[in-house]
Amino acid sequence: MNEQSTRAAVPAEQYVLILSCPDKQGIVHAVSSYLFMTGCNIEDSQQFGDHDTGLFFMRVHFSAESPVTVDKLRASFAAIGDSFQMDWQIHRAEEKMRVVLMVSKFGHCLNDLLFRARIGALPVEIAAVVSNHTDFAELVGSYDIPFHHIPVTKDNKSEAEAQLLEIVREEGVELVVLARYMQVLSDDLCKQLSGRIINIHHSFLPSFKGAKPYHQAHTRGVKLIGATAHYVTADLDEGPIIEQEVERVGHDVTPDQLVAIGRDVECQALARAVKWHAERRILLNGRRTVVFA
Repeated sequence: MNEQSTRAAVPAEQYVLILSCPDKQGIVHAVSSYLFMTGCNIEDSQQFGDHDTGLFFMRVHFSAESPVTVDKLRASFAAIGDSFQMDWQIHRAEEKMRVVLMVSKFGHCLNDLLFRARIGALPVEIAAVVSNHTDFAELVGSYDIPFHHIPVTKDNKSEAEAQLLEIVREEGVELVVLARYMQVLSDDLCKQLSGRIINIHHSFLPSFKGAKPYHQAHTRGVKLIGATAHYVTADLDEGPIIEQEVERVGHDVTPDQLVAIGRDVECQALARAVKWHAERRILLNGRRTVVFA
């Protein structure tokens, strides 16, 4: 095999560009021309112009062969980003995002995410699991993932959050997932992890707050239950929505059956939100999101 055929046999590197900026003429042309001039090939492109906010959003999956590298792409694209006032990122598409999962005493979302990550259904590398209880230490250990027990009380909340941030920094974590972590995070932590922390909750809120929401829903004869995955902000359970899942139920379901159905929809909504974030498919649009799913 000669040198030319050897080079041709090497697969091209895959990259993802995501951007948002004030909407104006020429953005798509500038991006596509840049990729052409740098020897890149567009595999897939999605875009959206929001007339309400005047912002433009774009995600481009493209490929390129050596000597193109992610560092060279970032350096050369900076001028275009500046000219259009872009908030932009370029990443290697096949690079798994490092995440930390957080859990309390309900383990269905944790178990689901651990399994999906192991079989390759989620493009993530779980760097650690953090919990204020020890209930799932054995489960996490069976996946050979570090488990950190960080108890939380009203007196040590700031110290506990500092420990979490230290884990995030040391492990190079890009995303924190609250997989039914039942502690309210401080405003400061929410700001430090803005756009990098996802939560899941049942969609009965705010109708059925407090203990046993599914039992409350059964008492009221609810016919539709669901779950909402969203980014965490200082406003409790009111961050930008990423994904929602619903399931219709009949009059004959029991409270325990409602709980089981609720667990399933929570797992589905959270898994999709984590997958889309890890694949760089979500861009923040004020209090909303643009999801190129």
